[in-house]
Amino acid sequence: MRDRKHTAWRKNRRFGEIHGGRTRLRLADNVFRRVHSLKPPAPSEPLPVCIADNPSRDHFFPLDVDACAAALRALPERDRAGITHLWLRRPRGRARRHDQPLARYACGNGVRLVELFAWRHDRRLPWRGAVPTEREIRHWQRFGAVFAQDADGWFAEFPLAGLQRLFVHLLCHEVGHHVDWYRRHWSPPSLARCEEAAEQYAFRFTARGVQALRGDGDAWCEIP
Repeated sequence: MRDRKHTAWRKNRRFGEIHGGRTRLRLADNVFRRVHSLKPPAPSEPLPVCIADNPSRDHFFPLDVDACAAALRALPERDRAGITHLWLRRPRGRARRHDQPLARYACGNGVRLVELFAWRHDRRLPWRGAVPTEREIRHWQRFGAVFAQDADGWFAEFPLAGLQRLFVHLLCHEVGHHVDWYRRHWSPPSLARCEEAAEQYAFRFTARGVQALRGDGDAWCEIP
């Protein structure tokens, strides 16, 4: 007979299952659902495949898809090799108001995807915590953020040039995840180190991406 402490607390849950009947963690489900919505590119298709959603009435993309592709091309070829898709994505549902990610990397089934999400037109980043820490303030001030508070809580507000530089930084951060995943064999227990490696990669190469945009007359960019 199984010990009661090893059985699920709800009667409709069977022993050994995850979160009420799930057989995989929610993170894994969401990653592969995103990836499987895209088809692997054909062998002769130029990479990356660039996709741009309509950002919606209250959102916009600080850089267009051509500018993002130009910034990506400025990175070392070995680092960006294998990235199949670059997607400027419209936030969906509750993510528009609460948990909208800034960027995301996903891979599987022949697809290695970098997603960059649209920003609100007021260029504000709502703060989820009670009060931003000094470390958080210093980090976002690198991109010109000004912290303020209203009836809904704290938020960071960015100038357009700073937001565009942040967009390049986020792109480099996700490429850093790509490099970390395929060169260091990332695993869930090393999540903190993985984020740190991606952020260090972004700080190393953001200036190169910005410089590429300054010299590209075809890329829409307001970065001074």
